[in-house]
Amino acid sequence: MQHLLEICYLIGSFGFIIGLKLMGQPDSARKGNLIAAFGMAVAVFATLFLSKTGFQVIGNIGYILAAILLGTVVGTLMAKRVQMTAMPEMVSIFNGMGGLAAALISIIEWRNIEHEIIESNVAEMVANFGLPEGFTIVPMSHYLPIIAGLIIGTISFVGSIIAWGKLNGKIGDFRFAGQQFINAIVLIAIMAAAYMNYHHVNTLEAGTNVWFYVTMGLAIIYGLLFVFPIGGADMPVVISLLNSFTGVAAACGGFLYDNNVMLMGGVLVGSAGTILTVVMCKAMNRSLTNVLIGMAGSNSSSGGAAVSGNVREVQATDVAVMMKYASKVIIVPGYGLAVAQAQHVCHELENILTEEGVDVKYAIHPVAGRMPGHMNVLLAESNVEYDKLIEMEHINSEFPTTDVVLVVGANDVVNPAAKTDPTSPIYGMPILDVDQAKQIVVLKRSMKSGYAGIENALFFDPKCGMLFGDAKDSLQKLVNEVKAL
Repeated sequence: MQHLLEICYLIGSFGFIIGLKLMGQPDSARKGNLIAAFGMAVAVFATLFLSKTGFQVIGNIGYILAAILLGTVVGTLMAKRVQMTAMPEMVSIFNGMGGLAAALISIIEWRNIEHEIIESNVAEMVANFGLPEGFTIVPMSHYLPIIAGLIIGTISFVGSIIAWGKLNGKIGDFRFAGQQFINAIVLIAIMAAAYMNYHHVNTLEAGTNVWFYVTMGLAIIYGLLFVFPIGGADMPVVISLLNSFTGVAAACGGFLYDNNVMLMGGVLVGSAGTILTVVMCKAMNRSLTNVLIGMAGSNSSSGGAAVSGNVREVQATDVAVMMKYASKVIIVPGYGLAVAQAQHVCHELENILTEEGVDVKYAIHPVAGRMPGHMNVLLAESNVEYDKLIEMEHINSEFPTTDVVLVVGANDVVNPAAKTDPTSPIYGMPILDVDQAKQIVVLKRSMKSGYAGIENALFFDPKCGMLFGDAKDSLQKLVNEVKAL
């Protein structure tokens, strides 16, 4: 029994590691999620009912189990009812709850410390007996996890809530002159307040210690300033970055309680989120430094050279003929596909073309949609085979040999200005090279610009035809037309 707790924590940690590994591939992601959930269940059971000396029920078990039951019911209902277009908002909310939990742990632990200082009357003992050399009331090794968990968890919670509001349109962009400078000042102020809090406690200065709550207040302000100016086009970067923040905050709790499985889970989430953030920044040509100080790209409608030329509108009948007699067709999904809930009709079109002997694949840009992996999940929901979902770096070489590219609701990720126009806000951003295909068809409601707020030069390409209308309706017309041929 002496080592049973450590064994359970080891099983939980292995569950996290194996689950994360399996989540790296679409065909094994579901299994990985279940394995990670099993690891978490083992870890929670061990924490509640085991100790280093054997079986022992943790205090307040009734409240804890009630909270777990409530969270399970609410989380299940949210997950079952959420639309795929609203998945990024739900991820932001869930991520924010993780940050809030880490911040609350720090608040509770700090209140316990303050209570112990008052109860033990440390100030009177110091006055009567003197302060031993090197003595500290709150050692730095104990203080750092508390204050880091408070700062990072608070920023993650506030930032995630603002990201949720921006994704669902309830909160708009907000920026002002000198915001980079102000953000840097607030960060410095947070560090200074955290130091003053540590100094105040360990020197037993007279008066009420408010520095802990000043630190928390400044972290709230930074969480607001950090996310407010960021536009919708950069939300994938922000979501992955805030996810890494939550992981680091959880790891601080692992240090605080000397809990290995909590530390392992936090490290895995934090490192995975950080790696994903770097990948997203590269995919969007963003500077990670600018993201960290709250000045990632916005929905600016200015910038970029003027686009001229004629837009060629096509009909479903013509597009159906092109695809039916093509050798290779690549479908490029975007957020418009998710909004129209057209993934099932798109899969039906793919099946029909495949039966006609056409080689059909999907080109997936890393930031297509509003969060990493959004398109993969969306298409997997309609039972698209995983091996047909090809990432950008592997599919780009196939566009020159592709007869027809069907762009469904994507915009900025296929804009050639990213390669050709140094004045464009998206210049340098890796894109899908659909302009190299023999024929291009874009399904779109109108000529309205994407999140970057700029005109798409692809729409004026002589090889490009625009099929206007709701994506689901347009795809259904294509299905009917191909069947009729």
